[in-house]
Amino acid sequence: MHRSAVRHLKRSDPKLAALIERVGPCRFETRSEGTHFDAVARAIVYQQLSGKAAATILSRFHALYGARTPTPDELLSTPLETLRAVGLSRQKSAYLYDLAARTKSGALPIDTLQDLDDGEIMVALTGVKGVGRWTAQMFLMFRLGRPDVLPELDLGIRKAIQLAYGMRKMPTPRQLAMLAARWRPYCTIASWYLWRSLDLPKTGSVKTAVKRPAIKGQRKLSRAASKPKPAAMDL
Repeated sequence: MHRSAVRHLKRSDPKLAALIERVGPCRFETRSEGTHFDAVARAIVYQQLSGKAAATILSRFHALYGARTPTPDELLSTPLETLRAVGLSRQKSAYLYDLAARTKSGALPIDTLQDLDDGEIMVALTGVKGVGRWTAQMFLMFRLGRPDVLPELDLGIRKAIQLAYGMRKMPTPRQLAMLAARWRPYCTIASWYLWRSLDLPKTGSVKTAVKRPAIKGQRKLSRAASKPKPAAMDL
């Protein structure tokens, strides 16, 4: 997918083509370790935490179940006090319970999400408490490797567009969606390049402190992508 995507993006958008040349070869990767349930549970645990703090809590959480992610039944039978004792907030515990309950009931077809189209997956995942649009999009991109996902609310993407296109302000989600029409069907790879471009030396006067997602996993963004915060694709 990468070569075809890069060729298409270079042909369709001169400014993005220049950015691609500066970033270099595409090294976009997905993460397939564990189950989909593991990935969503991990995303919930990591919300609004630094990588080190989240990793510590996740390790303690896994230790409750023999150093692994629990099954839905195991999670549902775990007392709230036990989850709180390993560092999970009351709210995140509620999110994990909801994930387990929806998985157990079949409301969330977690094991067959890969068989659904992007829109169906978005609906299914955002039905879980604590899983918002941004988290669902990251699942599509970095867990399933879907090629045409545009995280239009992502601060890093919008800031990268502002820098690359010489805009005075960050584009609105609607403006970003209009601009990205020329990138389809490879918005995922375009997004990867935009995130990576934030690592490049700044050539303009616009400054940014927004951090882009780490491809192989370190930290997670929360469901609210409207505020800059540490991000990671540890799906």
